Amino acid sequence: MKHEGQAMKIQAVCRGEAKSLPGKTTKTGIFKHPVKGPVMVDAEGIVSDAVCNRKHHGGPDQAIYVMGSVDLDFWSRALGFVVEPGFFGENLVLDGVDSAKLHVGDRFSASEVLLEVTAARIPCATLSARIGDPDFAPRFRQAGHPGFYCRVLKGGMLAAGEDIAFAAYQGTKLPIPTILQRFRPMQLDAAERRTYLETPLASRFRAMLEA
Repeated sequence: MKHEGQAMKIQAVCRGEAKSLPGKTTKTGIFKHPVKGPVMVDAEGIVSDAVCNRKHHGGPDQAIYVMGSVDLDFWSRALGFVVEPGFFGENLVLDGVDSAKLHVGDRFSASEVLLEVTAARIPCATLSARIGDPDFAPRFRQAGHPGFYCRVLKGGMLAAGEDIAFAAYQGTKLPIPTILQRFRPMQLDAAERRTYLETPLASRFRAMLEA
């Protein structure tokens, strides 16, 4: 992971259309591919990107799904093939970023766009089907390289090859891997629950803690 303030590159910007998984009729937006040229980013994410299951995906607090190049390198080794940008349904791939070392509230700023980390990617049946392994979700949880969701604090144009800078959150630290591996609302003690609620956590996760 590069240091705070050090410029990194946006390795890929990915967008997808609604498609069905093999043998299924339900549409999913997980199939994403790199696009050339700038795209518009607003409060809901990349304009024209498919988000099909809005009960669990999308919305202002999960507007952009990001993987670091370190994460994709890890999964290429783990899966035994080169994982291309967009394979996990991510919108951005950031050079030199490792989601295992990030915290809720960390920020990434490009020339026009400002993103804030809100949560870890939690694996679902759609991801397992995309991989072709019905038992992939537990493996994904334990690996510690899930990628992360961001809210868009400032929208604008964004393109692959653009510089993007990192700024660490200065408040209560909630590591991305902790959410992935420990987020069981009914099992959290009072101190753990307080830690979650003191961060700018995504609203879906916060609602489960406040229920």
